[in-house]
Amino acid sequence: MTKLKLGPIPDDKPVKVTLELPADVHRDLVAYAEALARETGQTHEPAKLIAPMLARFMATDRAFAKQRRQRQPSSRGPAPGSQTA
Repeated sequence: MTKLKLGPIPDDKPVKVTLELPADVHRDLVAYAEALARETGQTHEPAKLIAPMLARFMATDRAFAKQRRQRQPSSRGPAPGSQTA
């Protein structure tokens, strides 16, 4: 069996977001939830997979990671032009 990119889903306090999905994306999400249940033994409603999928996507997007590193302030002190209290 192929190894899916998502593993067990941690139980975490969610932030509510409402969105609409195209029907074909929802069908694929349902199919993915079924495949994940077969692989891990955990059953989840398909909507619960969206957040870990987005997190995985962002964690593996090299351009996004590079951009985040460039935007994070240095640990050597306040950024130039920043004000301290």
